[in-house]
Amino acid sequence: MPPTHRPLFTTTGETLVIADFTPRPPRTPREPGPYRRLFTHPGSRAFTAGNLLARLPMGMFSVSAVVMIAGTRGSYALAGAVSATGLAATALLAPFTARLVDRHGQARIALPATLLAALGSLALLLCVRYDAPAWTLFAAYAATATTPNIGGMSRARWAHLLKGDDKALHTANSFEQAADELCFMLGPVLAALLCGTLFPEAGTLVAALLLVTGMLLFTAQRSTEPPVQQQTHAKTPLRAPGMPPLLLACLAMGAVFGSMEVVTIAFADARGHASAAGIVLGLQAAGSCGAGLVYGALKLRGRAETRHPWCLAAMTALLTLPLLAAGAAGSLPLVAGALLIAGMATAPTMVTTMTLIQDRTPEGRLNEGMTLAVTGLLGGIAGGSALGGWTAEHLSPTAGYSVPVTAAALALVITLTATPLKGRGAV
Repeated sequence: MPPTHRPLFTTTGETLVIADFTPRPPRTPREPGPYRRLFTHPGSRAFTAGNLLARLPMGMFSVSAVVMIAGTRGSYALAGAVSATGLAATALLAPFTARLVDRHGQARIALPATLLAALGSLALLLCVRYDAPAWTLFAAYAATATTPNIGGMSRARWAHLLKGDDKALHTANSFEQAADELCFMLGPVLAALLCGTLFPEAGTLVAALLLVTGMLLFTAQRSTEPPVQQQTHAKTPLRAPGMPPLLLACLAMGAVFGSMEVVTIAFADARGHASAAGIVLGLQAAGSCGAGLVYGALKLRGRAETRHPWCLAAMTALLTLPLLAAGAAGSLPLVAGALLIAGMATAPTMVTTMTLIQDRTPEGRLNEGMTLAVTGLLGGIAGGSALGGWTAEHLSPTAGYSVPVTAAALALVITLTATPLKGRGAV
């Protein structure tokens, strides 16, 4: 007969103690969460660390350049023009760089392109430092346009590692979008801190060092790099079915982001709290970052094509909150709270958009396809910034909040027009 395990009764002072020595069944190990499972893939942590380090400067360069040029030349107009030139050059050159990455591999193209971009940043720093003619600032900052789309390359690695696992790829895309939001939330703060506490060129210098170091770490992880594929007969992503309207929607969404930034700065300045604009915009990014992580952990049903219009509809609806808050109370804290809530629609919309980009991009041209989406976003940001600034200046900052709502509604209309009725079912 098997031994029996009876409880032991004893006393300690006036206290009765019962000791039960019955063996307990072993605990069933808890199933790891979706993000923990994501990083069990060999090499994923290493390339992610390099990717995050290289991505952080993306939120630093523009702010650093504006602070550096305006602080030494005393002209925000010149600083803004130089920044816009760099943005336009990036929009033109980024798809070509991505095409080279697809054809020849990430390590062979991304690292030299990054070094060239870093030299452009250092040239800008020296031109500002030594009071070079204004045209040299434009030329130097335009050279930074060779910076590869680090987020696109990271997503391409996940697509290679997780091929055939749509749920895991959804989690990976959500993580990447949350990382984007985090970097664009922390980058401007770090840039302003460095430029303000050290010297005007500190933000640009540190950003260049982080970019090169991160790219070195990222490209060194050759085991996770997607293999180069022959592209003789590969169709350009611009001509792929469903891509043109999707890129037009990206253009409209970029107008949301560009106008929201300028209008919020104008609104905070009109209320006498211009220095708080960065914190207010950071709340919007924080809302998006948190929502992105939650969205990635959800087990979603249906296709991304079905979810996309619903995400855009939610973005349009939530973007009315800052407009209502600004018009009803005119309180900056109330607008900040509204932006926090409105930001929660950004990451799910962008995750779904990038999933569709991946699905519709021809085989072997994934970096190019995702970079075209980023180019659309950049073009929209530039146009949205201009339109939002004009509205805030000629009408009012409160009226300026109608621009992002209109842009989001335009993206929704474009998507609904391009999506067949059978693809618009419930999520």
